[in-house]
Amino acid sequence: MNTVTYSGNAVAPSKIVCVGRNYVEHIQELGNEIPDDMVIFIKPNSAIGNTLLSSIDGEALHYEGEIVLLIRNNNYTAVGFGIDLTRRELQSKLKKNGLPWERAKAFNGAAVFSEFVPLPDNIGGLSLRLQVDGQSRQAGGVEMMLYKPEIILSELHKFTTLEDGDLVMTGTPEGVGVINMGERFEGAVLADNKVLVSASWIAH
Repeated sequence: MNTVTYSGNAVAPSKIVCVGRNYVEHIQELGNEIPDDMVIFIKPNSAIGNTLLSSIDGEALHYEGEIVLLIRNNNYTAVGFGIDLTRRELQSKLKKNGLPWERAKAFNGAAVFSEFVPLPDNIGGLSLRLQVDGQSRQAGGVEMMLYKPEIILSELHKFTTLEDGDLVMTGTPEGVGVINMGERFEGAVLADNKVLVSASWIAH
């Protein structure tokens, strides 16, 4: 099983539950409609990678920076920064034909994560930022989400069991784009505008 790190310890999530279309500006930049209900999809444990890939099978990958929450005892216990890697061209073809997204979202290495740290008391004060080669690409936070973390958790409990160590990717703000080989990605989660945890990757 692939693992993430929480306070220096290896944790093996059974799954990564992802919320799609949770920021209005991101929905608009991709030309999608605001959904009537929460959009949820799942990445398997095998999607957890250590390397930020720039392409797969000859197709350029797109980045989506996200606030990621770690589950323990059926509740959020820790937070980290994650990048959801997406085969956008393939995803568009699948969506057009009404087919599932797994081939575009759940491949090996389709997500990378910072370490995870204890969740602060004010979850509503969480935000993220992503820089590529020192240039700001994404910024957003809980206050901009259509579905706040507590609503996400409530909805998930209605239909799936959340195991200790499972991850919840809470959606991405506007500013997604292509990953180019050699670019340096620096992502951070902030608590009330102070950096809580950060990580960096060089795209391969």
